[in-house]
Amino acid sequence: MNSIFFLLPIALILGGIFAALFVKAARDGQFDDLDDPPERMLHD
Repeated sequence: MNSIFFLLPIALILGGIFAALFVKAARDGQFDDLDDPPERMLHD
């Protein structure tokens, strides 16, 4: 039972950190598609 009280806050903190980093990366344009628009011009 003591391990739950120790591991649960750690898991929640790590999950929050990873979620914040994902949101920051998405806002900074890390996941923008840079290859498709030039290829789309060639297919027209």
